[in-house]
Amino acid sequence: MTKPKLIYFDFPGSRGEECRIALHLAGIDFDDVRVAGADWPALKPQIPSGALPVFELPGKAPIADSNAILTYVGRQAGMLPKEDYEAALHLALMNYVEDLRHHVSAILRITDEAKKITERRALGSDYLPKWGSNVEKMLGDQPFFGGATISVVDIKLYMIVRWFKSGVLDHVVTTVFDDCPKLNRVYQSVADHAGVKAWLARTAK
Repeated sequence: MTKPKLIYFDFPGSRGEECRIALHLAGIDFDDVRVAGADWPALKPQIPSGALPVFELPGKAPIADSNAILTYVGRQAGMLPKEDYEAALHLALMNYVEDLRHHVSAILRITDEAKKITERRALGSDYLPKWGSNVEKMLGDQPFFGGATISVVDIKLYMIVRWFKSGVLDHVVTTVFDDCPKLNRVYQSVADHAGVKAWLARTAK
């Protein structure tokens, strides 16, 4: 291996895509290894944590956690504050996005149709509005969380908001975060970022 490698499923979403975007914005040339769903059962035992994404650096042990990957990339590229307290604030918000993902993942595993509908409606009417309201308290009045320049936490916020706006989650309205103006401002600032747009255009081909 002569350059870094990011391993994730072959779709442009969630934890893997936010790491891809961060690596692209950092100017890090990396192998974008995309795993087909059918190949995952055979590959899973070879992955340190049994989960993706995984980031591999030449001569180093793999990094197997999206926030750890984003922290590494952020520190390498100036997309995470150097000051300890400010960096901790960024990491806390990144972890809060993961709290949301873990909560939703449990609901996605529900197979009983009636219970699934009940839990998803509760997600949209209770959990997500409260989560968004809490994020609003953490955000300031700048385009991005840390001010005028993009950080890895902004990419993570963008990905989670984009997911709900896409409408892929049945029984959760796409407008669930419409009452979160600061969160939507960060989302739009990331969407309008030239580097992010370049990555999305490149991978859409």
